[in-house]
Amino acid sequence: MSMQNAISPSDEPVIRCDSVYKIFGNNAESMLKKANGEVDAAKFQAAGCIVGVNNASFDIHAGELLIIMGLSGSGKSTLLYCINGLEPIQKGQIIVDDIDVHAKETNLNSVRQNMGMVFQQWNSFPHLTVLENVALAPKIVSKLSKSDALEVAEKQLLHVGLGDKLSQYPSALSGGQQQRLAIARALAMEPKCMLFDEATSALDPELVGEVLDTIRLLADEGMTMICVTHEMGFAREVSDRVAFFHEGKIEEINQAEKLFGSPKSKYLQKFLSKVKT
Repeated sequence: MSMQNAISPSDEPVIRCDSVYKIFGNNAESMLKKANGEVDAAKFQAAGCIVGVNNASFDIHAGELLIIMGLSGSGKSTLLYCINGLEPIQKGQIIVDDIDVHAKETNLNSVRQNMGMVFQQWNSFPHLTVLENVALAPKIVSKLSKSDALEVAEKQLLHVGLGDKLSQYPSALSGGQQQRLAIARALAMEPKCMLFDEATSALDPELVGEVLDTIRLLADEGMTMICVTHEMGFAREVSDRVAFFHEGKIEEINQAEKLFGSPKSKYLQKFLSKVKT
């Protein structure tokens, strides 16, 4: 478990999702209005819509690690994109560090500086060295001097175990090392929280562990995180809570030992019967 102390009810959450809906399709708005909050994924699909997020509500507190799991296409990644502001929402509210992410007046670039995100693909700049890749955002976005940006970059690369790769180019790194480079790049902006979208899904099995170890390190250090993953063992060992998604809905959310040990949702029971936990 990553949190050092139990959460008290008075603690203000770092991330709050309140009745969030995200439906894809040309007639999504009218369908959602007619549904009056009661979204049936099958009916929406028959009408040409895809349910991404269906009435999601939860809080994430400082230092907490929430693991999100579920079948492919269940809305896990869509939720992260909504939290980050990469996808608009039709209904509800997402608050990150006291800022309403989807309010018209919100500066999303400012919000994202406090919210690091690591995607399935690492997308580093091939013409820049590892050190230059990580120093780029602090220099351009945070307006640090070149020397200060390089200092921050080296610190974070050491942090994720890439201190011996500073002068190499991304093409010389393994997939696991490139994903750790992506994590260092996000950390260089000194975010208050991190979002991981299946950060190990594109890796060969033997490389998964090094990335999970880096996330585990951040959890031990108290970083607030939401992590979409299919790694059940990791979820059991490291998470504070686990949320199970089904057709865009949070079917169940609980501490890992309770969710895995005594699942209440029939969909979760079926899911767990088919995967290694």
